[in-house]
Amino acid sequence: MSVQPIFEVMKKHYALHESLLNLSKKKTEALKSDDIDTLQGLLVEERKHIQGITGIENKRGQLVEEWFRSHSPQAEEKTVSTILAVLPDGSEKDELANLFESFVTVLAQLKEQEQLNTELTKQSLQFVDLTLNMIQPQAKDMNYGNPKGQQAKSGSNRSMFDSKA
Repeated sequence: MSVQPIFEVMKKHYALHESLLNLSKKKTEALKSDDIDTLQGLLVEERKHIQGITGIENKRGQLVEEWFRSHSPQAEEKTVSTILAVLPDGSEKDELANLFESFVTVLAQLKEQEQLNTELTKQSLQFVDLTLNMIQPQAKDMNYGNPKGQQAKSGSNRSMFDSKA
């Protein structure tokens, strides 16, 4: 078995991850502009990409297993890095090595972009929490009311603001 089928699957895998990186960048822009509708659409697209990546990853794993069975059955780690170490020098090895390096770079960029998205999401949630706390403070923080700290049963579901005033 040639390494070519593994190379072809990895090209598809790489393309999906590159597309996922672009989606992640769009997600960052949607988070910055508070565009929830766009964000929801991007999350749906992201799920589709992840399903595709999962399928391709399974296919890549099968192809790598087959390659090792026929070329290096004694190898302990059955990874693309190990394939590169076992392959003789040539164009196949160079192509696979270049694709592998590009793949690692895209994965690092994707990880960094998703960390940024996580931080932006946390900041947005903190802002929402702060705003809600400012608009509707907790009753225990008030300096007036029942001296025992208990609210009357009729007022327990009432807002802190008197809307009739």
